[in-house]
Amino acid sequence: MKHGKNYRAAAAKYDLTKKYDVPTAVKMVQDMKFAKFDETVEAHINLKLGKNATVRDTLVFPNQFKGEKKVLVFCKEDRVQEALDAGAAFAGSTEYIDKVKGGWLEFDIAVATPDMMKDVGRLGMVLGRKGLMPNPKTGTVTNDIAAAIGELKKGRTEYRADKTGIVHIAVGKVSMDAEKIAQNVDALIAEIERKKPTDASTDYIRTISISSSMGPGVWINHKDEE
Repeated sequence: MKHGKNYRAAAAKYDLTKKYDVPTAVKMVQDMKFAKFDETVEAHINLKLGKNATVRDTLVFPNQFKGEKKVLVFCKEDRVQEALDAGAAFAGSTEYIDKVKGGWLEFDIAVATPDMMKDVGRLGMVLGRKGLMPNPKTGTVTNDIAAAIGELKKGRTEYRADKTGIVHIAVGKVSMDAEKIAQNVDALIAEIERKKPTDASTDYIRTISISSSMGPGVWINHKDEE
């Protein structure tokens, strides 16, 4: 890939063939930023997964950096007020299913009670493409509406490995305190290690890098290599 002058100038500041500890890598990413907007800091974790295996889960970062998300809860009428009281922006059943079918997507996360999934499942073509389909694995299909919304309001974030086994996820903003970004990166690595599949090999995490939205990537030494 051909990079522009600003990118090349940023990359020339450091030896990007080496691996660094998390705090150092974060400071490097911040120092190499060159865009005029507040870039997102992204982590890219390459996992060694077995055939047909995948990794998908959620975590709550210790330091939040995203605005409050609008939550839609698919539930029966007798639980609508419960969902709204817990902080949902929208709650209901068939009326919201019909709205989504019609192309309405003015929400960031969808939660559903189990008894609604038969009907919500019909929205797979719409919600699935947008990554909004409620899923038990991510805690968005549940009878405990208040707990789910509470976690989402705290900033619970979904992560998943793509088809090549790489997890791409935002971990902060370049304007944040470096220590807070580093804490988020450490939390992500610890969570992925904790959810390691039982049949995964010892080199489950192959490589980790972080970068700003526009800037060069920095390799992280996650194995305490010399």
